[in-house]
Parts: sequence; structure tokens; C-alpha cells
Amino acid sequence: MKVVILGAGQVGASVAESLVSEENDITVVDTDPARLQFLQDRLDLRTVNGNASHPSILRDAGLDDADLLIAVTQSDQTNLVACKVAHSIFNVPTRIARLRSSDFLDSETLLSPENFAVDFALCPEQVITDYIARLIEFPEALQVLSFACGRVALIAVRAFAGGLMVGRPIKEMRGHLGGEVDARIAAIFRRDRPVTPTGDTVIEDGDEVFVLAADEHIRPVMREMRRMMTPVRRVMIAGGGNIGLRVALALENGYEVKLVESNRPRAEVIANTAQSVLVLNGDATDEDLLQQEAIEEMDLFLALTNDDENNIMAASLAKRLGCGRVVALINRRAYADLVQGGPIDIAISPAQVSIGSLLAHVRRGDVAQVHSLRRGAAEALEIVAHGDERTSRAVGRRIGDLPPIEGAIIAAIVRDLDSVEDIGYRGMVMQKRKGHVVIAHKDEVIRSDDHVIVFCLNRKVVKRVEQLFQVGVGFL
Repeated sequence: MKVVILGAGQVGASVAESLVSEENDITVVDTDPARLQFLQDRLDLRTVNGNASHPSILRDAGLDDADLLIAVTQSDQTNLVACKVAHSIFNVPTRIARLRSSDFLDSETLLSPENFAVDFALCPEQVITDYIARLIEFPEALQVLSFACGRVALIAVRAFAGGLMVGRPIKEMRGHLGGEVDARIAAIFRRDRPVTPTGDTVIEDGDEVFVLAADEHIRPVMREMRRMMTPVRRVMIAGGGNIGLRVALALENGYEVKLVESNRPRAEVIANTAQSVLVLNGDATDEDLLQQEAIEEMDLFLALTNDDENNIMAASLAKRLGCGRVVALINRRAYADLVQGGPIDIAISPAQVSIGSLLAHVRRGDVAQVHSLRRGAAEALEIVAHGDERTSRAVGRRIGDLPPIEGAIIAAIVRDLDSVEDIGYRGMVMQKRKGHVVIAHKDEVIRSDDHVIVFCLNRKVVKRVEQLFQVGVGFL
């Protein structure tokens, strides 16, 4: 596939790295020659220096015969104009734009083919906000991901001494859970090395365990892995930028939230916008300020500024002063790998969290969802199975009879996802997708229209997994 990426920032660079490893033809456009040189030194791709909204630059980048445009510059306007040019002049089949402003995101008319021609709009700040909200819902988790319209959850936890399953083989888990609850341990990382789980694999203290189950079964499953933590009630946020403000607004009605912002005019804007949030004008790395605001009574500290070093320092200080759990937003992967599990409980890489939505539009076959795991080292895919026994290598076959792919694990299947049920929510009646969740076992037969959740311990096997589910030419 020929892909043109506009913007060599954190998101653009992460997408380029993911796609280059899968033998795509990648060209990156940016106005900063130093960023482009850095990418070219590390990856097998082509670069073009120039303004990403100019037709001449886009032509130089090869947009004439490109299959996909991914516009992820820092400017909404540049991304929108590039998509329009790609559609009107170069007839690029698929166009993706990174957008921050709700004025654009909320308008289907503006994004329609007749106007800016954006097929898919990505807002990384909102993706990260939703990601953090799920972490707060499950405070004992390292990562919380959803599949099949929320019917299935994949949660990463650190196995903790005292958990019922620690020191026991995986095959005993089903007996502990009881007949109505089922789950699948999709992967184990032990001292940063992947361990393919079997029934005889013994979970050790300190293992990073990825557990997949129906959303309603996740809590009893997690109790098997480790002791449950106290629910989060009090949150302190460092940084009132785009992400900090979004997180504060998402939490203000259900939690006691304090936000520390060093820029006074910005602090005043936040105070007027999030009126239930206590906004403090100050430095989150100020030990006196944190002590005055009773940091030791906080259940969670979120360091969400735009500066990696400040986030590391603020989160480390909050932990030392007695905060129960600290999370830091860290752009540089080397920093994130260094600090997570030490003074900082969770290091979030914004680019790795947000690129999953992009990758779902790039993957071959009918890939509905992609989640990047362990800062890009692994992936989890939701693939919709199509065809029949004649046209598909997967449909109509037992999981145990499928061609083995080392490092790929089919963990769950969601069936009949199109069915809905009415549920009550805050005085309203809403429709929720039902979908029957089947934890994958070797005798389970894959059917057409099944949503299959596949865990890939290594990104290198993703292409083979996609090929397994591709439909032959005889399927219409």
C-alpha cells in the first residue's frame, strides 16, 4: 500500500514506524528538515520537505497514485485543506485527518465529500481522555482496552503476591471463577519477555498479564489476578492544556478534581469552563504546593503537561509525598520505558494510544479495531470474519485446525453484535449492543460475521493474521 503521511511529529512518526515494518511504501511530508532526517536515518521511507497543504508538495510526495493520505500535522486547517486537495485533484481513495477543534469534529457537513472530504477524523486528545477515564474506572490496571462496541474488555494487570492465581497454573482459573464467568489470558510478559500462555503456565508475582473477558466479567477476573484497589474518588491533574482540560471536564461530575496550571490566563479560562474543578495557579513540581493541597490524600495524580521532564518530576514527587497512584503522559518512548514501574505507576505514550484508530483504517481485510500494546511492541486486533468454507481460510473451521501463527493468539469471539437491547442510564433509555461473547477454545468454530479478537505478541505477525482472514475472489 502506498501511504503519504503529513506531519512528522509524535503521531506521524509512530504511524510511519508501524506501517514501514509491514512493507508499505511510505512518504512523510513536514516543514522541519531535522525531523525528516531523523526519520530517514531510522526507517526505510521517503521524505519531502514543504507545506503539506500545497498541491505541488503533495504531488512531489506521490499523491497521484497514493492509496491513503494521513494528515496529522499540528494544524487543523492544513489537514483539512490537504484532504480536500487529495480528493479533488489527486482522487486519493481514503483520507484521514487529525482534528482538534470541535467546530470541525462535530460537523458531518464540513467533513463530507462535497466539502473537506475527510473519511475519518481523529482527535488524539479525546482518544487519550477516554483512555485515562478507563484507567480510572479500573485503578488496578496498567491498560484498559475495549473491543466489539464495548462488549469485550482487554485489561493488563501486574500480578501481585496474594492474588488467588499467582503461583498457580492458568488452567485453574476457570474453577475459581465459577460456571457463569469465563476469561482468557491472552498473553504474559515476564521481565519484558513474552510468554505464550498455556494451561500449565504458572503466573508469577510481577508478571504483566493481559486478560480478555466480557465487559461485565472483568471485575471478578481481576480479583483473581491481584487484590482490588480502593476506587478513585480524589484526582489531582498537573497541566491544563488540551488533554488536561478534557480530562478535567470528563471527571468533574463524578470525582473531586483539583487542577494545577502554571499559566495564570489559562488557569482562569479553565476555572470558567470547568466550574466544578478546583483550579490552582502554580507549579506541579512545587513540593510546598502539593503538600498544601494534601497530595497524600489523593487517590490519583495525573501529570498531563506538554513537557515530559515536568511530568516525570511532578509524578515522581507526588508519589514520594504519599499519593496512592501516579500516571504521567510521556512522549519519548525511552523515557516511558525507563520510569514505568519505578516511581511512576503508568507512563502513557500519547502517540501509541491514539494510532490504533488510524491503523484500523490501514490494515488489510475487515479490521474493525486495532490497539497498540506495550508502547507498540504488540497489537490486539478485532477482525470481522467474512466468507464461507470455500472462500475463507478461517470461516467454518475450528480454531484448533487453523494454520498456526507463532505469536498470534485468538482470544475471543463476539457473535450477533448487530442485536441491541434497551438499558437505563441516568434516567434515560439507551440502546446497547448485545453480542454474545465466546472465549476462544480450540473446538470453537469461526462463523461468518464473527468479530474475532486476536492478540499479536509481535507486530511482525500482524500481516499473516490479516491474510488468514482475507476473503478469496469467489466471495461476493
